[in-house]
Amino acid sequence: MTTGARPIGPLPDALWPAEIDDLRDGYAGALNVYRTMANHPALTRAWANLRQHVVKDTSLGLERSEVVILRTGVRLESDYEWAHHVSRARALGFSDARIRAIRGTPEGEDGLLVRGVDAMFDQHQMPLALEAELRDAIGTHGVFDLIATVGFYSVLGTILKTYDVPIDDAIVAELQAAPIDQA
Repeated sequence: MTTGARPIGPLPDALWPAEIDDLRDGYAGALNVYRTMANHPALTRAWANLRQHVVKDTSLGLERSEVVILRTGVRLESDYEWAHHVSRARALGFSDARIRAIRGTPEGEDGLLVRGVDAMFDQHQMPLALEAELRDAIGTHGVFDLIATVGFYSVLGTILKTYDVPIDDAIVAELQAAPIDQA
C-alpha cells in the first residue's frame, strides 16, 4: 500500500476528473459507487452503455431486475447493494415481505429468478434444465439479461467491498426511518 496517499473512495466534486466532467451531473456523480469508480475515468465512461442496458433497458423489466439485483446483493454480502435496492424495490411497489423473502427461498417467479442467481454463484453457469425453465418464463433475452445483471452487479459489489464504499446518506436516512424488518 502506498503510504500517505489519499484512500480510494468516492471523489468529491473538487477532485472530479476533467475527462469525465460531463458524467458528474448524471449517473456517475449521483452515487458513491460511481464516484468511487471515477478514480478510473476510462472505466467509468465505458461503464455508461452497459449500465444503461442493465439498469434501465433490460428485457427483464424493472421488477424482475430488482429481484435479481437484490439476490445478487445477498449473495455478495453487499450491504450497499442491498440497501440501495431495497429502496428501489420499495419505489417499484415491492412489499417488505417480498423483499425479505428474496433473502431466502421465495415462491413463484421470484423463486425461479433467485435460483438462477444462485446457480451463477454456486455453479458459475446456468444449468440447462434451469436455463430452459427460465427461458420459458422470461425469454431468451431475459436469461441473457439475468446473467449480465449478476455479472454487472458482481463487479460493482466487488468494488464496493474492496473500497468499503459508504452507503449514500439518503438511503441510510430512508432505511433508518423505515427499516426493512418492519411489517
